[in-house]
Amino acid sequence: MAVVGVFALQSAKAQNLQAFYDTGRKCATTTVEMFRPDSFGSTFFFIDMDYHPKVIGAYWEISREFNFWQDSKVNWMSVHIEYDGGLNTDAGSFNNAWLGGLTYSGHSKDFSKTWSVSAMYKLIPGTVNVLGNKDVHNFQLTGVWNINFAKGWCDFNGFVDFWREARPWQNTEYIFIAEPQFWVNLYKIPRMEKVRLSVGCEIELSNNFVKPGFDVMPAVGLKWNFN
Repeated sequence: MAVVGVFALQSAKAQNLQAFYDTGRKCATTTVEMFRPDSFGSTFFFIDMDYHPKVIGAYWEISREFNFWQDSKVNWMSVHIEYDGGLNTDAGSFNNAWLGGLTYSGHSKDFSKTWSVSAMYKLIPGTVNVLGNKDVHNFQLTGVWNINFAKGWCDFNGFVDFWREARPWQNTEYIFIAEPQFWVNLYKIPRMEKVRLSVGCEIELSNNFVKPGFDVMPAVGLKWNFN
C-alpha cells in the first residue's frame, strides 16, 4: 500500500480491514488501513500481517501529507513524509526507511476518481552495496489511484512503487511493485446497507521485490469498511 494525496481525498476518509488468501505463496494476509484528512493535510497508515498458519511477517507504513495552503492555487501539491518498516521470520528485519518529498493529487468533480503521484528522497540506513559500503541515499516514486464506478457497486484501486535500494544478494538496485485491487461492494444490495462488506481480488506485480526477476501473485479477499 501507499499514501493517498490529501487534495485527492480531502472530503473522504477511510478505515477498513482486508483479509486475503495469496494463491501464489499459499498464505493469508490481513491489512488494517486508515486514511484521515484534516485542515492541515492528511494521515495514512496500514499494517500488513502474514500467516502460514501462524504469523510469519509484519509490515507497517505511516505517512503524513502537509498542506497548509488548501485555499490557494497550488492546493494540489503537498509535502510528504513517511516511515516504512517490518520483519519476517525468514528474512529477519526489513530495512527501516525514511522518506520525504512532494505529492501531486487530483480528483474528478464528484470524487469518484482520485489519484496522486509522489516523488521522494528515501533514506535506508541499513543498506550496503555489493562492495560492502554504506549506500543509504535513494529515491522512490509512488502512484495511487481509486476509481468508484457502476453506481458505487465497484472499486478499482491500488498503488505503484518504484525505488532504488542496493540488494547485493539479488544483484540489483531497482525494485518495482504494483498491487491493483478490484472490489464489489455488497452493501449496495438493498437492505444490506449496514453490512459494509466487499469481495474482491488483488494481483501483486513485482520485479526484484521478494526474489530476482518479475513475479505475479494473485489473491482473493474480503474487506470490511468501517466508514
